[in-house]
Amino acid sequence: MLLAAAACSKEKADRAGALPEGDGSFLRPLTPRDSVLVADQLEYGFVLRDVPEGTGIGLPDLKEGLMDGVEVLSPWKVDTLGTKGKEHPGNDIRGSVTIAAFDEGEYYLPLLSVFRRSPDGKVDTVWFDTQLLDVRTMPVDTATFVIHDIKDQVRYPVTFRETVPWIGLALGILALGFLAFWLIRKFRREKAEEAAKEPAHIRALRKLDKFRGDKFWEPEKQKVFYSGVTDTLREYIDARYGIGAMEMTTAEIMPLLKKETLPVELYEGLKELFERADFVKFAKHIATREENAEVLPLAVRFVTDTYQDEIEKEVG
Repeated sequence: MLLAAAACSKEKADRAGALPEGDGSFLRPLTPRDSVLVADQLEYGFVLRDVPEGTGIGLPDLKEGLMDGVEVLSPWKVDTLGTKGKEHPGNDIRGSVTIAAFDEGEYYLPLLSVFRRSPDGKVDTVWFDTQLLDVRTMPVDTATFVIHDIKDQVRYPVTFRETVPWIGLALGILALGFLAFWLIRKFRREKAEEAAKEPAHIRALRKLDKFRGDKFWEPEKQKVFYSGVTDTLREYIDARYGIGAMEMTTAEIMPLLKKETLPVELYEGLKELFERADFVKFAKHIATREENAEVLPLAVRFVTDTYQDEIEKEVG
């Protein structure tokens, strides 16, 4: 490290108004090595020896910096190094700041001055030697130096041990998904089995009950209304008479249904209901409120009358 102590001449000290000269200053890098490079941090300070108890110390204000090119990075730090026994009852005082230079070059650091007030009230100024700070950049051998491209980021292969947690997580998610799927299917199957055990007329009346009220009579809802009612009646006809009404048209259902012992009035009303439903669903027909009001009573009467007729046949 190119650090050299530059002695301050007595004439220069006298011109500055100095009284006694101090024991010396120091300059050392915080990270020891054989040279000082740009931006290296160094400790610059002084040691004042055999300072009697009760002595006051005044340090220079370095808020404005030390000199051009050298920055002060920390405030003053003052430590007491200890006493030397009865023959030397005073303390050794050590003060320092952290500095750094950010440009290459030689810097003659300014003199350090410390104001000292002795216990008897005497005030003097203690001057410490300046120091030479030689800052260099990293040398480059231009004869052998070759510029290389920036290398891509090194990608290490993924090990099996690293993938085990993710494999376990994926298997856990799959297991939870399969369990949820199985539970949903089981629930739906149980509901379907439970519904299949109910009499056909109970299932039909429960579904028809969902269409009560006039909220389905609006023009944009009539298709849903008539489709729901007629599909429910088709399912009931299939279960009651064994006619595959769900896959048949109105023209196919009615001749087969006419063969059953239905009252003429009930048969004609049911036929009119299915034909009107076809117009609403396929021809964009808008039924009147009176026609809509007749739908559910007719459908319920068809289910209850035909079921009652079946009971009477079984009893007879």
